[in-house]
Parts: sequence; structure tokens; C-alpha cells
Amino acid sequence: MTQRKKGEEEADEEGLKGRVAELEAALEEERKRAETYLTQLKYAKADLENLGKRTQRNIEDALSRANGRLLMELLPIMDELELAIEAARAGGDGIAEGVEMVRNKLAKVMETEGVAPIQAVGEPFDPRLHEAVLEVETSERLAGTVVEEFRKGYTFKDRVLRASMVKVARSPEEDQGGVEDE
Repeated sequence: MTQRKKGEEEADEEGLKGRVAELEAALEEERKRAETYLTQLKYAKADLENLGKRTQRNIEDALSRANGRLLMELLPIMDELELAIEAARAGGDGIAEGVEMVRNKLAKVMETEGVAPIQAVGEPFDPRLHEAVLEVETSERLAGTVVEEFRKGYTFKDRVLRASMVKVARSPEEDQGGVEDE
């Protein structure tokens, strides 16, 4: 009987070893699946974070465009207030001070929102900032310099909201586009 017991024990041990090997293989397979799920979860989390950032940027861009449109509509009002101030000063009315106060308040609101006037007179002509409506010959200023501003331009958060309408200096010697005589 001892030999039989030994045989049974060896068979049981072989069976246990086989079962342990099966369980270890199954455990390894489950570890790989868990690792795959963890990797997928990390990618999904990163995608969700990127989506959140992209959505926030889109919201900020949409708000900026909406604000830009509103501010663009306020610019003609600013222009008219400045014209009213000039007219009132020319007429000697005290109304100029009141209109100037209103203009200053509007300018402050626009400045707070990120609107800034474009410097033009005396600056080199820049087609991104200035719209040349007239060119004048002069020896008093360098060619390509803004001589006069007809309508003030503005930027909004480093973007041109409206270009300045300007008169640009041209030197008298510049070729007028004709053919020179030889």
C-alpha cells in the first residue's frame, strides 16, 4: 500500500503542478489584459484632457470674436465723438468738455477690454496696421512714413481690429511709374 500511496501522491502532485501551471498561465493572461485596459484608460484620460483644453480654447476664441465684433461696432461711435469734440471746440461751445468726457469713458471701457489705438503719424507705413488712402510728395518726412491719419485704427488683443486710414509720404525723386527718356 505504501507504493500505491506514493503513486497516488505523485499523481496528485502532478495534477496540482498542472493546475498551478494553468492558474499561473491564466493569471499572466489576466495581467496582460489588465495592462491593456490600464493603457487604454491612460489614453482615454489623455484624450479627455485634450478635449477639455480644446473646448476651452474654442470657447475663449468664440468669446474673443464676439467681443471683437461688439468693439468693432463701437469704433464708429468713438469716431463720431471725436468729430463732435472737434466741431464743438471750433464753435467755442462748452459742450466739447461733456462730449470729451463721454469719449474718455468709452475709451477706458475699450482699453479695459483689450482695445488699443494704432500709432500712425510719424511711423513707417505698415500695410498690416495702416490703409494708405493718399500718397503725398514731401521732403519733410522720409518716404514711406505716415504723414497724416484720417481715421484712427485699433488693435484688439494683438489683432488688428481696424486699420488706420493714412496719408503716406513719398519723396519727390521717386519714379512716377513712367518711362525715363534716355
